[in-house]
Amino acid sequence: MDPALGPVSISYEFKKETWTRTFVLSFQSLGVVYGRLSTAPLYVFGSIDPKDIESREEMHELFSFVFWTLTIIPLLKYAFIVMRADDDGEGGTFSLYSLLCRHVKVGLLPCNKNSGKIVHHEEESRKEKQESKARKAIEKHKSSHYLLLFLALLGACMMISDTVLTPAISVLSAAKGLGRSLGMITKKFFSSDKTKHHAAELLKKYVPTPVACAILVCLFTLQHYGTNKIGCMFAPIVIVWIFFMCGSGLYNIIHWDHEIIHAISPMYMLRFMKKINLRHWKLLSSVVLCIAGSEAMFADLGHFSKKSIKITFVCLIYPVLILTYAGQTAFISKNLGTDEVFHIRESIPNKALQHVFTVLSLFASAVGSQATITAGFSIINQCQALDCFPRVEVVHTSENVRGQVYVPDANWVFMALSLAVTIGFHDISPIGKATGLAITCGMLVTTSLMSLVIALYWEKSLLISACFLLFFGAIEAMYLSTSLLNFFRGAWCLTILSLLFMTIMVSWHYGTLKKYEFDIENKVSVEWLTDYSPGLGVSRVPGIGFIYSDVVTGIPAFFTHFITNLPAFHQVLIVVSFKSLPVPCIPQSQRYLVGRVGPKEYRVYRCIVRYGYRDNVRDTDDFEDHIISSIGEFIGREEYDLESMTSPEGKMMILDSPMEDGCALIAVTEESSSTGDIQTLSENGSRRNLLDSNASSEITHSPVKKKKVRFLLPPKSPTMRISVRQELQEIIDARESGTAYFLGHSHLSARKGSNFFKKFLITSYVFLDKNCREPPVALNIPHAALLEVGTVYTL
Repeated sequence: MDPALGPVSISYEFKKETWTRTFVLSFQSLGVVYGRLSTAPLYVFGSIDPKDIESREEMHELFSFVFWTLTIIPLLKYAFIVMRADDDGEGGTFSLYSLLCRHVKVGLLPCNKNSGKIVHHEEESRKEKQESKARKAIEKHKSSHYLLLFLALLGACMMISDTVLTPAISVLSAAKGLGRSLGMITKKFFSSDKTKHHAAELLKKYVPTPVACAILVCLFTLQHYGTNKIGCMFAPIVIVWIFFMCGSGLYNIIHWDHEIIHAISPMYMLRFMKKINLRHWKLLSSVVLCIAGSEAMFADLGHFSKKSIKITFVCLIYPVLILTYAGQTAFISKNLGTDEVFHIRESIPNKALQHVFTVLSLFASAVGSQATITAGFSIINQCQALDCFPRVEVVHTSENVRGQVYVPDANWVFMALSLAVTIGFHDISPIGKATGLAITCGMLVTTSLMSLVIALYWEKSLLISACFLLFFGAIEAMYLSTSLLNFFRGAWCLTILSLLFMTIMVSWHYGTLKKYEFDIENKVSVEWLTDYSPGLGVSRVPGIGFIYSDVVTGIPAFFTHFITNLPAFHQVLIVVSFKSLPVPCIPQSQRYLVGRVGPKEYRVYRCIVRYGYRDNVRDTDDFEDHIISSIGEFIGREEYDLESMTSPEGKMMILDSPMEDGCALIAVTEESSSTGDIQTLSENGSRRNLLDSNASSEITHSPVKKKKVRFLLPPKSPTMRISVRQELQEIIDARESGTAYFLGHSHLSARKGSNFFKKFLITSYVFLDKNCREPPVALNIPHAALLEVGTVYTL
């Protein structure tokens, strides 16, 4: 185990979820999670070519596929099995991958390199796990590590691509209904039948696309309000929509074909399979759209809770969907012969209600896109925290639910791509083919990773894991094959989108990994700073110097480059490393690891700031105060820790509780001349209060005034040694003298003779790095105190 890191117990804090909170979250989930599943009837049968349906029996057989697909995939697989594998309330393919990285040694990401050394998990995870042959095989073969990372990236790409396609198909399908309604209204103003028909056709052809684009712009513009407000805003629309569709479905079943209830028998599917041919097989590519949005049930877990999502689906969404599809099938089966019959608008029993439906479907389709947009934000947040996506701004929109995020840059990219898809295709059929392929690929990835979680994390038998993989994988593979048959009818669009996002992720991961390996190989030992640097005539200047580095041992190469050219550094040096771990969140009390670098007299310290992919670290401005306070506590405790005195690199110490003997620094918060609260910054109590007071100050006061924190020595205590008091005083004096920040600015370039693939990845990484919207470290560093040291990395 790396002595600089040491074992740390990560304990998660679970808030008891009351039934009132569950009800509120269930209500909000209607407007976010289930908007897409509930609006899928707009395009499931609407994407079928009417010429492909030849008889009433075929519609009954297709409904049987819809019924059992909804029952097996969203209900059985996601609601009752997959959602049990959440990562501390976080879902999605990357949460499954992070579970495997922590419990099986398969991590390839830079943040995973020391995850096994840094994190010890919940009680059941601390127990010795049985070294099965499967576990040994996966840990031994490097190819399996790459395969798992590829699966995680592929699943993320499918989810992000779906975020582009779903708004396009949902809104465009509703806009098609508007075109039909306008066409019907226009006929009243013309006397000639030919003119009526021509005007109606023009409206149906040219109105939907501009209307859909306008709705898409409004939808993506609303995203900055956050999940909480959007959920409350959209949920009433979904409630009206599902009851409207439920009533229409019941009417159609009773009025048109009550025998449709018999089609829930699996015998109807067997009849379909017996006479299967290429035409029938392609029909299933439309059926799979009925489960569009199921993956979002799992990916959106961070925004809500398992209980709220499961209760809403089982008690409301699932039965409503069954009734809606049954009613639509009953209407179609009795009215075959016209092209319009497959659009759900035609199944509304009253012409006046059809116009109401048209308006309602426009709003509902916008809501239906919300599930994948929200899931896309969550996936990008996870990918970025695990070093698989470029640095973009992540806005945490809720103080109570840490998983609710908004990514502005991604939002506008999604909007641009969705508009391009809508304008480029202006038809729901090809977009539906691409969406179906994205759905099945994403679900297959989840099934594959989930089977490994069952065997390696839940430690169930390989037989159970294999049965899960074969049962659900076979169904999803069947739908995947039907989607691939329509590759040239629109599914090719997904290939372009997924290649775009995969290139971004792979390039960023490759560049980050190679840069990390270069830093590790070129770091210098502590002895270089303590023994060799005095020979260069290095002088110590007053103040504190913060050195930001990815390496957690030794001295980063860029700082030695700085000292060689400018032989001086501050009287107190603090080497700071931000480490993202493959866990959702790390408690504030266990976020800081502090240790000493070199002998005491050199006053060089190391602080590792750890965070999970749900932690909001970039919105905090007082990291410097926390770090200095943590170092003060470390100095006070070090005297009682003999191991830290003998370790050559210094023992990394976690400060999970405040010192009771008054040996730490005292922080004085100066807000104004009239107030000056004195607080001792500690990891479990008053330090958190300081964060809360900062947050409340920003909300209630305008303009915002940054608080200044000064440190004082504690009152004289008989337990505090003179050497400790002297070292703490030096820290205070250095802080008063000023602070400087050292940051390495790397320039990557490919070595001559490198192959095209390597050059392409490095070039892509350099382009992405230059255009990142966020700085490489979380602190808001003043430009006047920032010293960037440029280094060239030839890979």
